[in-house]
Amino acid sequence: MEKMEKPLNPPEYTPHPQHPPPLGFVPPQPHVQTTTVVMEQAVHFGPKCQNVTCPQCRHQILTRTESKSTTRTHLYALLLCLFGCWPCVCIPYCVDSCMNTDHYCPNCNAFLGTYQS
Repeated sequence: MEKMEKPLNPPEYTPHPQHPPPLGFVPPQPHVQTTTVVMEQAVHFGPKCQNVTCPQCRHQILTRTESKSTTRTHLYALLLCLFGCWPCVCIPYCVDSCMNTDHYCPNCNAFLGTYQS
């Protein structure tokens, strides 16, 4: 049976301050990881529906809006009650300017942003 010798890898070159690198030597290159960043355009939402491109499903859509009461809405109602205008307590809950408007995609129901008046 014949013995097969494994080919030896050439030894790695370690630079010496007094000797130049051998001819044709290419120093090892560091691994560079590339990252692709997609920049989305900032959309400033208003109180009404808007035409935008949904960042989730990439469709051109007209947003679906929902008005939601906030802490500010509850404070307005509390102030009306404290000042004796208790019959008017429901007004902040009926006026859109006292509430936030949330915008959603009608295709994928993704939350897109909020308008705060």
